[in-house]
This record gives sequence, C-alpha cells and structure tokens, in this order.
Amino acid sequence: MRTASVVIIGAGVIGASVAYHLARRGWREILVLDRSLGPAQGSTGKATGGFRAQYVTPINVRLSLLSREKLRCFSEETGGDARYVPAGYLWLASTARELELLRAAQRVQHQEGLTEAVEVGTDEVRRINPAVALDEVIGGAFCPTDGFINPVGIVEGYLAAARGLQVKLEWQVEVTGLRLEKDTRIAAVETSRGPISAGAVVNAAGPWAAQVARWTGLDLPVVPLRRQVAVTAPTELLPETMPMTIFTTDGFHLRARDGRILLLWPTPGVPGRPFDTAVDDEWIEAVVAKAYRRVPVVGRASIDRYACWAGLYEVSPDNHAILGAAPDCPNLFLANGCSGHGVMHAPALGQLLAEVMSDGAASTLDVTALRPSRFREGDPNPISELL
Repeated sequence: MRTASVVIIGAGVIGASVAYHLARRGWREILVLDRSLGPAQGSTGKATGGFRAQYVTPINVRLSLLSREKLRCFSEETGGDARYVPAGYLWLASTARELELLRAAQRVQHQEGLTEAVEVGTDEVRRINPAVALDEVIGGAFCPTDGFINPVGIVEGYLAAARGLQVKLEWQVEVTGLRLEKDTRIAAVETSRGPISAGAVVNAAGPWAAQVARWTGLDLPVVPLRRQVAVTAPTELLPETMPMTIFTTDGFHLRARDGRILLLWPTPGVPGRPFDTAVDDEWIEAVVAKAYRRVPVVGRASIDRYACWAGLYEVSPDNHAILGAAPDCPNLFLANGCSGHGVMHAPALGQLLAEVMSDGAASTLDVTALRPSRFREGDPNPISELL
C-alpha cells in the first residue's frame, strides 16, 4: 500500500492552496488527488474572478484582507499570475433599508481596517460607473481596493509552487471511500488506483465535500448551488476597468472580462438536481431584461448562448467557510463551504489550515467563527441579505 503524510482530496484552488502552504511549513509526502483531467476543470475554472473585502462579518473581512495581502505578492511567492486588479466593487441600493444594510456592513469593515470602503451618493455612482441607470438607485457603497483576480492563474500558481516543494499531484483519480480504524481515525484513502495509507486527510472536494465527510459518519452541512452566467458576444461597450457592479435588491451584478460582458443573478438551484450545471433559457431572458433596464448600454450587445456557463458553489448553512479538524475524526481536516468566496479566500484559508494542522491552532487569524462544530453547538455566523 502506498503511503502519504497527508492526502488532499481535490486539486481546486482550496486544495492547491492547502498543499502549497503545508509544504511551505515543512510537510513532506503530500499527495493531492483529483478526478479531473487537469487544473481548473471544476468549480475554480468556472469562477468569474471577483475579489472583495466588503463583507458583513468580521471573519470574512479579515479573510479578505489576509488574502489581499497574499495576492499582492503572489507572483513573487509562487511564480503564478493572480492578476489582482483593484477596479473596485460598487454596491447599489434602491431603498432606505438596503442603504442601511450597506452602512451596517461598512461599520464592520471600518472596524476591521477596511477604511477605504465608503458610502456613495448618486453623483458618485454616476462618476464611478456612468453606464448605470439611476432611476432605481438612491446610493450605495464602494471600495476601490476590491476588484478582480484570475482564478485559473491562482490555482495553477499554487499547484506549480507545490510541485516545486515536492508535492505529488495525481489527476483522473476517483476517491471511493475512507477506511477508518477504531471508528475514529482515517487509516487509508480508498481510490480507483488502490488504497493509500494516510496520516491525515484534507477534504477540499468543493460541492462534493459532504459525500467525502459521510464516509467517516460526519454529516457535513455543505450543499451544491448552481450559479449561472450569461455572456455577451465580444464587445467594447463596457471597459474592463469598470468595477463589479451589484444591485443589492436582488443580487444582479455584472462585469466586463476578456472582451465580453458577464451578467449574473443568483437564483435557487434545481429541485432534485443538485449538481446540475445547465443554463436555463428562461433565466437568460430574465437576467438580460434586468441588465437592459439597469445598464442600458448592454442592450446594444447580443448574448452568445454557447459561451454562457454555470458552475457550483459549495454552500454552508451560514454562508461561511468550514475550517479545521472534523468533529469525531481528528485526522480529517475540512476546508469547505466557502459559499462563493472560495477563490478569493483560498490564499488565506490555505495558510490558516496549514497552521491548524501544524500547530493545533491558527496563529495569523482567530478562526473560531469557522470551526466545524459551530452548527451542532447552535452558534452559526449571522446570515445577511447581502451576498
């Protein structure tokens, strides 16, 4: 039987970050397994590349600030291309209640050090993004250091740097089970290429994380959630320097990327089809109608139906990551449930989990709010109407 000090299940951006940071801390015999053909063929490759620190809870603001610090030196550290561009995030409010939600979030952001986040009136909205129709906008919030990143560049950078530190990476490997000893610890990882004896296992399986955890008897509250993206034909109608622009009312947002405009509007998943990644024609019609009304210039662009795509979020009950040792299985470590924040928080989460696994606790940030036991303890993080 092959052996590894740690087996990481999933080579997406979270698994790649964990592998790299463990290797940086001196771990050896690290093995990363993924069933895909190669890098960024799962959820990471379908991310739209937004980055923000404008969150509602202290822990998410802190995660973003740590990730931002690491993204700024990503190329120097890993040789990869994170392509962090501080184009900003512009949140738009249509009602006084929405504006108060943004203000309350901004108070938290300022307390955590994101002092550049500011409230904006309609005149500033017009200056920041002249394309927005203001008939349903009364104000908003803007942070100039939010912006965009390159999901594929981040995962490829971490994987290449990890390989340089002797991490082994195997593609097209299906993990089929976890073999327990005395019903508490994982003894081996069962795979399509045979069992692997493991000192520790990291669950970085993204939307499939609950299935991995179930092999140890753990009911991990992580579910997949489809997110669809409508894509225009190539156009220069909106500059790629335009900030990510989000309507607080319903979460509709858009950005320009790779010479096209991406239109997004979060909707519930398909009942009975949790892993469905089809794009619905009815959804495209609805999101396009929102775009034409709220950013009229988009009406001059046509939708490229074949370029539209959907990916899967891995969602936890409180929309916060689950990070740390699994309850009742001390050598299973969880890095799951990022709820759409996985790519932007991956640099921080990889470092923090490596600290937990190496030292028993994270030292860079207090990650108590992300502990896996919080749901059984009845102590989840507050859920906000903001994304």
